[in-house]
Amino acid sequence: MAQKKKPILTPKAVLNRRARFDYELGEEIIAGLALTGPEVRAARDGHVQLKGTFVTIRNNELWLNNASFSLKLNQKGIVGARTIDTEPRKLLASRKQIDSLVASRKEGMSIIPTKLLTAGRFIKVVIALGKGKKNYDKRETLKRRDQERDAHRAIMNA
Repeated sequence: MAQKKKPILTPKAVLNRRARFDYELGEEIIAGLALTGPEVRAARDGHVQLKGTFVTIRNNELWLNNASFSLKLNQKGIVGARTIDTEPRKLLASRKQIDSLVASRKEGMSIIPTKLLTAGRFIKVVIALGKGKKNYDKRETLKRRDQERDAHRAIMNA
């Protein structure tokens, strides 16, 4: 009898955890992503890094910059060889969404990708408007996180 293969678990979303720490995030928009075949495979396998990524607006189009896709190389004799590709990729959004992002960009807001969604048929990016935090805001966040962790430990031990 043929034995069934176990399904390979793939992550449903790739998170940009650094974005929440570095920015005060506001309105979120879900945009599509124009990718090639190897880039789609890397995204579905979870071989994408969003740390340090940002979105720019050129010619009334959204572009994702600095996203690291670890692409498989199909070379004979080399097993599991990968290369990292960080070229800009076009984001697919409606004209209304792009116009609202352009208006908020003029007010000094940044456009930051927070998640890469791979669960459905299409690969999508959740982008958010954010305002950069100062160093004292970041220290306050760390302090609050440590206090919450200590309080949770005290409750669990008591």
